[in-house]
Amino acid sequence: MLYTSGLLYIFGLTGVSKKTTEFLKGHKDPWQEDSEEDFVTLTAAQAKVLREQQPGLSAFQVVALQALCGLFFAVIAGLWSSWGWSVAYGAFSVVIPNALLARGITRKPTSINVLSAVTALLVWEMVKVALTLAMLFGAPLFVKNLSWPALLVGLVLTMKVHWLALAVKPRRPVTNQV
Repeated sequence: MLYTSGLLYIFGLTGVSKKTTEFLKGHKDPWQEDSEEDFVTLTAAQAKVLREQQPGLSAFQVVALQALCGLFFAVIAGLWSSWGWSVAYGAFSVVIPNALLARGITRKPTSINVLSAVTALLVWEMVKVALTLAMLFGAPLFVKNLSWPALLVGLVLTMKVHWLALAVKPRRPVTNQV
């Protein structure tokens, strides 16, 4: 009931119907710990096998997929209208700074400890944002007959493509396990 009254207080509801109160009573409080769940600590060998079965996705693979999709969007826009270069510049205003960020955060010195990793992430993220802004401000100099809406479409579509990388399964390494 504390959870229910907390939700009601957060949303500023003072008078609530009986139906709403009954609906909220049926929901579990996310702040309460589940004593029913058992957590199993993996051994080093089990963790290694798990990592081999579920390989991760590198930042460079995501950037490569963004570049391919940005190029695809630019070609489609170029075939459909004269905005191909604007869409391409918008796409590469995302890809180039993301590639720089990926390179910066995957360098060896950034993995020494947690503080250096977090610091590297923050610094390279600021560099990425600054480079993106610089590329956008420089767009009229580099793209003849620039179309800002087309540039923004290319930028947003390419920026939102990273979810597609999760749908693409990375290749599993071939292992000779018996």
